Amino acid sequence: MTEEKLPVVVIAGRPNVGKSTLFNRLVGQRRALVSDMPGVTRDRKEGDAQLRGRMVRLIDTAGLEESAPDTLFGRMRASSESAVAQADLVLFCIDARAGITPADAHFANWLRRQDRPVLLIANKAEGQAGTNAALEAYSLGLGTPLALSAEHGEGIADLMGEIADRLPDAPRAERGGRPGEGDERPAGPLRLAIIGRPNAGKSTLLNCLLGEERMITGPEAGLTRDSISVDLFDEVGPIKLVDTAGMRKRARVEEALERMSVSASIEALKMAEVVVLTIDATLGVHEQDLQIARLIEREGRACVLALNKWDAVVDRGATRQAISDRIETSLAQMRGIPVVAFSALTGAGVNQLLPAVRRAHEVWNSRVTTGELNRWFEDALDRHQPPLVDGRRLKLRYMTQAKSRPPTFILFGTRAELLPEAYKRYLVNGLRETFHLPGTPIRLQLRGTKNPYADK
Repeated sequence: MTEEKLPVVVIAGRPNVGKSTLFNRLVGQRRALVSDMPGVTRDRKEGDAQLRGRMVRLIDTAGLEESAPDTLFGRMRASSESAVAQADLVLFCIDARAGITPADAHFANWLRRQDRPVLLIANKAEGQAGTNAALEAYSLGLGTPLALSAEHGEGIADLMGEIADRLPDAPRAERGGRPGEGDERPAGPLRLAIIGRPNAGKSTLLNCLLGEERMITGPEAGLTRDSISVDLFDEVGPIKLVDTAGMRKRARVEEALERMSVSASIEALKMAEVVVLTIDATLGVHEQDLQIARLIEREGRACVLALNKWDAVVDRGATRQAISDRIETSLAQMRGIPVVAFSALTGAGVNQLLPAVRRAHEVWNSRVTTGELNRWFEDALDRHQPPLVDGRRLKLRYMTQAKSRPPTFILFGTRAELLPEAYKRYLVNGLRETFHLPGTPIRLQLRGTKNPYADK
């Protein structure tokens, strides 16, 4: 299965020249983290935007810096260079207020050797003074600089027009050709998020699934700062995959930038359909892992538990049993959650992950017919009668499934809203076991029916 290829526009430049602000402005949303701190962007961030009627794929990159290849900044630069290599157009950004720096001149020379169309952007050129300062950029030899202010929106309309004019010609379908009769809009991709604590191997897992070094990885904890979305295809169809920043305990999150990173991770979780909770198998299940799992359950998302670094586990049987026991006792509301053990570094076992994700997605979308549901409900009542409340037995009448994603059931009966938590758990566990709903959140809503003679 293939996807229509959009023209790729890459935003490049040294750190702190406003690349992420420009990316957000062109995409029309605050998709990338923005801070006054240099080097916030570490991984490439992608987003689709419509510029003067043309759909393009925008890529925000880490700042270009001269560093040794084995350092963090060296790996960031390699990622940016990889993005430039696939670009149909490069937006090379400089800071007009700071003037031309040696780093700007160095990377401008490098860009000229890449045989890629380049549009020179003089950002932070607010007002007449900024426009005059932008003229200095002629010295870079990349053509006429376009002065703008991404933060204030000045010059963005002109930039959109310039980008549209410099892109390759659009395919007929993109130019607005009328689709033939019977054409159907393809189903949207499965939305999948990779969540977990710092240094659990989330970015290494994404790279393994993609088969390329898309994300920056290394021994340093907390390398990923923003939620990065990529497109992936398996034999079933498209997947929109999001890698997220590690989530630590709230009490340990001190810096404003880390708070923004965690907020972006939580937002990615809320937008997902299935969440892969990645755990370092050598460390076992941490309390923070359980807190993240509870958040996934509260948000009603399907979940797959991923035990990464399995190749480094010495006693695998004991480790798996300890993890299963911890999950069983601490996450009763997600009983039967699928567990996949693998090594993202070597790739061993990773091929089991996406099939498990697809199965979890199917369960999350499950529907039970009203007839089947109420036949089971009558048997459940016969096996275990509803309890007495205030000396009177509750009269539970029937159930129906209101929706899926996650499976949500409504129970009707006289004073049903007074049903104790223990009996609700009995019904939910019965639903999970009978209708094969392992691991997915189940919602049980109660609807009481008023006795018309109660007040007479």
